[in-house]
Amino acid sequence: MKEKISRIFNKYFGFLNPKTGEVFWAIKSFSKTEKNILGIFVIIFIFSSIVLGWKINQSFLVEIPIQGGSVSEGIIGAPRFINPLLALSEADRDLTTLVYSGLLRATPDGDLENDLAESFTISDDGLSYNFILKDNIYFHDGQKVTVDDIIFTVHKIQDSILKSPKRASWEGVDIEKINEKEIQFTLKRAYSPFLENTTLGILPKHIWENISSEQFGFSQFNIEPIGSGPYKVTSIKRDSSGIPLYYDLKPFKKFSLGESLIANLRINFYSNEDSLWEAYDQGKIGSINTVSPEKAAILEKSGLQLKRWPLPRVFGAFFNQNQATIFTDRLLRKALREAVDKNMIVNEVLHGYATVIDGPIPPGGLGYPETEIKSQDIEETNHLDTAKEILENNGWKFNEEEQVLEKKTRKQTDQLRFSIATSNATELKAAAELIKKDWEALGAQVELKIFDTGDLNQNVIRPRKYDVLFFGEIIGRDSDPFAFWHSSQRNDPGLNISLYTNITADKLLEDGRTLADKEIRKDKYRLFQKEVAKDIPAVFVYSPDFIYLIQDNLKGVDIRHITIPSERFLNIHKWYIETDKVWKVFIK
Repeated sequence: MKEKISRIFNKYFGFLNPKTGEVFWAIKSFSKTEKNILGIFVIIFIFSSIVLGWKINQSFLVEIPIQGGSVSEGIIGAPRFINPLLALSEADRDLTTLVYSGLLRATPDGDLENDLAESFTISDDGLSYNFILKDNIYFHDGQKVTVDDIIFTVHKIQDSILKSPKRASWEGVDIEKINEKEIQFTLKRAYSPFLENTTLGILPKHIWENISSEQFGFSQFNIEPIGSGPYKVTSIKRDSSGIPLYYDLKPFKKFSLGESLIANLRINFYSNEDSLWEAYDQGKIGSINTVSPEKAAILEKSGLQLKRWPLPRVFGAFFNQNQATIFTDRLLRKALREAVDKNMIVNEVLHGYATVIDGPIPPGGLGYPETEIKSQDIEETNHLDTAKEILENNGWKFNEEEQVLEKKTRKQTDQLRFSIATSNATELKAAAELIKKDWEALGAQVELKIFDTGDLNQNVIRPRKYDVLFFGEIIGRDSDPFAFWHSSQRNDPGLNISLYTNITADKLLEDGRTLADKEIRKDKYRLFQKEVAKDIPAVFVYSPDFIYLIQDNLKGVDIRHITIPSERFLNIHKWYIETDKVWKVFIK
């Protein structure tokens, strides 16, 4: 019997060991305790082999994002012009960024990448830009994007009847069709930031060509848009008045940069901040655009996912020497600059969600940081004693009876009385209050004038009716400060709100916008900032942060170097929620 069993065992398991049959009988002869111990070792061996195999397998696996998941975001306001030529509100711009694409697309790291364009070349004189289109580019309705669509879009934006907010960027630009795939833009003078223009969303000519310029703003395609961007509109939910409550969007499979990974995107609209946060508390939305610093300070303590990045905006107190002649005194302007506690404004008003600045170019802009300027002419913020000393040495004395600083000359007596004009926006008003307090501590009598934003723009800024204006300037991605500081822009519709005039600065600004070499442009802008620091036409205070609350499971969000809130969607095609693990060899 023993021999029979041994033969059977060797027949089927003998490959394990020539002496397996003998091993079998050896094991059979073990005591119960010995068999139990052996069993434990066998189990350990099997388990260890499984774990080792799993670890080896894991070492060859990598996690990759895959399509799936949903994002629901809330914003204040409702869209009216989801159209790259007409977009005005935040809601307009948000959806326009999602739905449309241009020849180039801005990237979160501050560069530009090809979108509809396969390639482009720039002539040596910087006057001609030639673009070649990709082969397989389509609109959401399945029609191909062509050179004719681009020509149509640019001609429309140049149409004075349309009154596009972006018309100024395209004035004097000629466009020519070279062939079915190539197009040429010709400028009358070199303008280095021109490539930014080509991020403009392209309209489908076959849809818009029969709509007159007078009727352009009334077209249904402004609220039911068709573009070639990463997402297409699939449905719109409206209330009983026809006002949109939310837009549902799906990835566009033929988007030139690849199909987006977030499978379902919903943009919800709310009339005010209270209803927006109520929806968040109820779990109806997971992401919120443009969170206030006060709210962000509370949310951050809760461990929620907040993204922040300095916006290229400059907020400061701009002196109008034409209206308040006391500001023609440079040393007075210097003393006023010294007295402002910028750190207190950033900490108390903006809860730390801002960067203290000392010049006209914001963090991340071409020519920033301003280390040379700081070491040469700008001291630390809030030196009240230093400010008082500057004024005393310059002949300013405190009038106890009238409780104001004054300066007597042979011809007249000047008193330090003036007003600050600003918007009724919460943060601007609060910051202006602190500046007023600082200047009053210096011995000035300051009146704070608060205006509705529309009234401020129309009746105060445009006619230049202010002594000091506390306001912000939105500097573009390419950091061209020409519109805000060149002497040609002193009067409306120019944006030189300090009415600044400096021949050297003008030349540096003119050179800066014509040079293609970024390093040389940086040098020009650094020199420009030195001129501004020397002249003190304004007290530069802070650049605010863009604060974005995103839902916990959302990954891949990159908001570096955005210039306006809608640019948070620049890399939305790379956002993801769902992931999978695959072997490295299968990744392309």
